[in-house]
Amino acid sequence: MATVEVILREKIDNLGSEADVVKVKRGFARNFLLPQGKAYEATKGNLRNIERLKEVRARREAEEIIEAQNSATRLKKLRLTLELSIGQGGKAFGSITTGDIAAAINEKSKVQVDRHQLQLDAPIKTLGSYDIPVKIHAEVPATVTVRVVAEKDESTEESDR
Repeated sequence: MATVEVILREKIDNLGSEADVVKVKRGFARNFLLPQGKAYEATKGNLRNIERLKEVRARREAEEIIEAQNSATRLKKLRLTLELSIGQGGKAFGSITTGDIAAAINEKSKVQVDRHQLQLDAPIKTLGSYDIPVKIHAEVPATVTVRVVAEKDESTEESDR
């Protein structure tokens, strides 16, 4: 396959960021990157203008890090309490998943988190408190504290009265 070098104008997942000179297949460059303005050809003249793109990239990355740090501090202060159905003998019915945690974070804070950003090895099936790592930015670590409590059952509350 024939490849061609292009200079990226914006960040493209699994390819690179602004000002990166990358080799891609000719068809990908001709049919997608160039017509949509996401890249331009790596000619001698264009390579001279790469410094301007590097400045734009540095500014964008600095803003992303500041925003990620602000989000990380908000998440660190956030205390979530989720309910889990527990039957007789302490057996859990269901589990707390990354989707449940992400929905609770999005509901209770200004930080928007996708379930794929939460790094949970397995769904939570026991009561307790958990510190869950959140991948907001590669350079900024963040965690959120989730407390899992037993769901209050209406039938047991009525029998207690």
